[in-house]
Amino acid sequence: MTTESTDNLLIYTHPDCSFSSAAKMEYRRGRIPYTEIDLAKQPDQIPALLELTNGERITPVIVQDGVVTIGYKGGY
Repeated sequence: MTTESTDNLLIYTHPDCSFSSAAKMEYRRGRIPYTEIDLAKQPDQIPALLELTNGERITPVIVQDGVVTIGYKGGY
């Protein structure tokens, strides 16, 4: 599920990734709008993910105000 679209917070996710689910849940609880790129539904975005992760296929990747965070440990 994607919440309100915003240019400030972008999350690359995959439906089989529990960390992606946890990140989205926390942002929804905090009512923080984000744009989700579900790589299962948007495989054309995989090259952009690989560029952000230096070639690794890992999710989630969170881009907020130009700052890239690979993975999710809780908290925003």
